[in-house]
Amino acid sequence: MKTIYDFSEQEMNGAPVDLKQFKNKVVLIVNTASKCGLAPQLEGLEALYKKYKDEGFVILGLPSNQFHQELATDEEADDYCRLHYGVTFPMTKRVVVNGKGEDPLFTYLKDQSGHGRIKWNYTKFLVGKDGQLIRRFAPITKPEAIEEEIYSALNKKEILK
Repeated sequence: MKTIYDFSEQEMNGAPVDLKQFKNKVVLIVNTASKCGLAPQLEGLEALYKKYKDEGFVILGLPSNQFHQELATDEEADDYCRLHYGVTFPMTKRVVVNGKGEDPLFTYLKDQSGHGRIKWNYTKFLVGKDGQLIRRFAPITKPEAIEEEIYSALNKKEILK
């Protein structure tokens, strides 16, 4: 059975990101865009990352210009996210999320979710420690709204307060 571990991406600096490195971690995969009105979600995503990264949680941001809301280069997108929103979670080179030249990871995630095309920036995919999709979240779903599911996926026994 296929998992996210069968895929790899490319970091902003060109180094490969083999998703196998995320085995036994909970991963949130997000298509980002710097000029999108939803870009302030990067603050919430970063807060979740900082809160849970030492417990096996990773966020992987994949910038996309699919909806014409990303900066001109990978470097500009990376700098913007880090400068304006303090992003420290891993970011990849820009990808295509729908149609011709579509990134295979997004093809897989869309197939697994059963919800078809990515309709906008900041669609989120929560993946369990086994590399399987737990749930797809709509772009307007704020990061703090999915914290409980992240917490649960990390196998916490106590209840979130």
